[in-house]
Amino acid sequence: MSEEIYYTIALTRLTGVNHAVVLQLYKELGSGHAVYEQTRQQFPWDEALHRAAAEMEFITKNNIRTLTLKDADYPQRLRECSDAPIILYYKGVADLNQRHVVDIVGTRQCTTYGQDLIRRFVSDLRQLCPDVLIVSGLAYGVDICAHRHALENGFETVGVLAHGLDQIYPHLHRDTAVEMVRHGGLLTEYMSQTQALPNNFRQRNRIVAGMSDATILVESAYKGGGLITCRIAQEYGRDVFAFPGAVGMPYSEGCNKMIRDNTAALITSAQDFVEAMGWKERGKMEEVRGKMVEGELFGELTTEEQAVVDLLRKTNDLQLNVMSVKTNIPIGPLTALLFQLEMKGVVKALAGGTWHLRV
Repeated sequence: MSEEIYYTIALTRLTGVNHAVVLQLYKELGSGHAVYEQTRQQFPWDEALHRAAAEMEFITKNNIRTLTLKDADYPQRLRECSDAPIILYYKGVADLNQRHVVDIVGTRQCTTYGQDLIRRFVSDLRQLCPDVLIVSGLAYGVDICAHRHALENGFETVGVLAHGLDQIYPHLHRDTAVEMVRHGGLLTEYMSQTQALPNNFRQRNRIVAGMSDATILVESAYKGGGLITCRIAQEYGRDVFAFPGAVGMPYSEGCNKMIRDNTAALITSAQDFVEAMGWKERGKMEEVRGKMVEGELFGELTTEEQAVVDLLRKTNDLQLNVMSVKTNIPIGPLTALLFQLEMKGVVKALAGGTWHLRV
């Protein structure tokens, strides 16, 4: 098998040979070694074989798995795509062929609104449909937020990289990446010593879309990488969803345009998504909502704390003075109440003295 991996890696390093041609040969002949034997006089194999030998040392030393198109563990959904990578490099424990796979993508400039959408979506999805693999690209903004909330909620999550497994980009996400290897994984088509060049990110997006049942766009400017992933997902015949945003907000323009153009289905919650996908497990969300009404998710709340929660559940994101009038609690005691609720993780303070219910 190691010999086959050696020739398959080399196959992906051939210079001057179109990927589509290489992929077709691989599918027709059935193995990297067979392609080598068939084309050794036609293609420039020498440098490619030299590079493959070095990569074999790297993956062996670092316990990296190689998944070829012929392997059972290769992402089956991705295998169906016409431009699927011939080989993937993988470090992790997640089953890439889980029953449900969804990718969450969007802007690198994720706002508080977008962060809250992701947190609430992933938390509710855990209650509704726990057997989901969450995929994203480990980038700033929406990507890293999706990975971190997946981990917090007990989901496995896989980051698809635009470079080799000898580095983590951005470096600030290294700790999260290490945790993902233990509770998910890191996946790439790129060999070690491959830099994170702009075109690699666009290529990476086809893997994100291709290995997933559905793509969810959280926030996006009028142009952006998330929109590219959505377009690829559509070309693959996969479901695409988008959260709407406020009219005129820069990082909602892409989502709103896709919804307006009927290129993405509008969702406002995990329940919307699960029902649209046919994944609904009846009774789960009703149970969660019942616990929310009873305060069980937050632990024991005082009567006044519960009054604040009930108000924000009815009309979220209210200013302190408005809440004081509606709850009939003076400003001073209300400020103390909100501080206690913030410590419990029930509410959070937003800009302008506004308070936001986290669930």
